[in-house]
Amino acid sequence: MKLNKLVQFVLASLIVAVITGCAPKAEEPAKVELPAGKAFAEGKEIFFVHTEVSDPDIAKLLSDMMTSPVLYVPSLAQVPGEALANVYVFDNGLAGMGPLGFQADVFDNPPGTEGYTPLRRLNVVTWVDPAKAVMFTSVDEIMAAQESGQVTIAQPGVVVNMPFVVWDGGQR
Repeated sequence: MKLNKLVQFVLASLIVAVITGCAPKAEEPAKVELPAGKAFAEGKEIFFVHTEVSDPDIAKLLSDMMTSPVLYVPSLAQVPGEALANVYVFDNGLAGMGPLGFQADVFDNPPGTEGYTPLRRLNVVTWVDPAKAVMFTSVDEIMAAQESGQVTIAQPGVVVNMPFVVWDGGQR
């Protein structure tokens, strides 16, 4: 009798194991990989992605740089200025990982601050004397350098969608 109960227990356990193994698994959210750029906001290192841009030449530049497509979306240029934050890109000065071969970009309005948006107005920073270039990690530093005549800033009318993926010490 004890053997019969043991066999029944083993069979029941096997049936439960088979049914559990065949049950559909809970679906996890889809995950994708995108190459992230490294930059600065408020003196801290951040990471972001480029997804779309309003200029075809910059779309190609960013696609080639990141080895991942950045879409040309001309309608981004029509986004009202008050809906944009800023990104500062350097076209001379210290060599680095920026899109033009110089220092990393600098962003204003990171997530959690008033005015955050992933849509960024491109600001091109040029050192008046590139030999005197120093690393900037905040917009305040860039504005002070502009006021003292060390750099100039041009806005070519380009809008880039650049959502942050990691900021302020690893937040996500």
